[in-house]
Amino acid sequence: MGRRRNFGRRVDGVLLLDKPLGITSNDALQRVKRLFKARKAGHTGSLDPLASGMLPLCMGEATKFSAFLLDADKFYRVECKLGEKSSTGDSEGEIIDSRPVPELDEPQIEAVLSQFRGEIMQLPPMFSALKHQGKRLYELAREGIEVEREPRPVTIHELTFLSIEGDRLRLDVRCSKGTYVRTLAEDIGEVLGCGAHVSELRRLEVGPYKDVSMVTLEQIEAAAEQGNHVLDELLLPIESAIADWPDLMLNDDAAYYIKQGQPVMMPKAPRDGCVRLYNSKNTFLGVGEMMDDGRVAPKRLIQA
Repeated sequence: MGRRRNFGRRVDGVLLLDKPLGITSNDALQRVKRLFKARKAGHTGSLDPLASGMLPLCMGEATKFSAFLLDADKFYRVECKLGEKSSTGDSEGEIIDSRPVPELDEPQIEAVLSQFRGEIMQLPPMFSALKHQGKRLYELAREGIEVEREPRPVTIHELTFLSIEGDRLRLDVRCSKGTYVRTLAEDIGEVLGCGAHVSELRRLEVGPYKDVSMVTLEQIEAAAEQGNHVLDELLLPIESAIADWPDLMLNDDAAYYIKQGQPVMMPKAPRDGCVRLYNSKNTFLGVGEMMDDGRVAPKRLIQA
């Protein structure tokens, strides 16, 4: 049996897609992959169909670094509808509980929000992609099955009150990986005494991608009509996915041995952690991990 052909062209880089409402992250990924005619592409942690905003898509060699974005902190703007709890934690589910919304002012809300800042324990929702005995929880939930879940620690770095108008509470949330904003909204609603669910959710930042422009599907479609060279101008460099890591410049000998998979001695390098590796021509080679003895070991390298 011969080798399977790789269809599509080689495209390397990161695209910051502004995912629209109403489609899954995988649907958005497949549309972009087709427009780029890309051989290989993946996303970095899904957004629900209800949610819009930043969905970094890694193309080609950039897929080797998607896990770092998956593990990165995220920043969301969320609107919570108070007084109603839904089966899914957002407005796509059916309302399963309704309660009157008390008169709330900012000091009262701040007192509640203060309980959710820092490291908290969060119970993953049934409508999530976590697996139980090989099956996704949301698949079980759709069959009417609920299974026991263990609370998990997550970190809420920032939880900022924006406004409250009637039964609509708006917040900014900066959180660690694995945080369910739907669950956070539900838990805040419970402490407020009226319940809540997410009515709007938009992701504005992922890891190092802060204050940067996103690209819409419409912009990608327009670029595709002008040709691959215009499309590729929408991509960010592979190393932008780890922009907050320190750089380490290698001489020609060190770069050679690193590319052979061998650690090299770097006396002036950081003593621990991971670094972005560059050769003497300032070409990005991949990432390395510092060892206790002052050597740097290749961790994930890209193909030229």
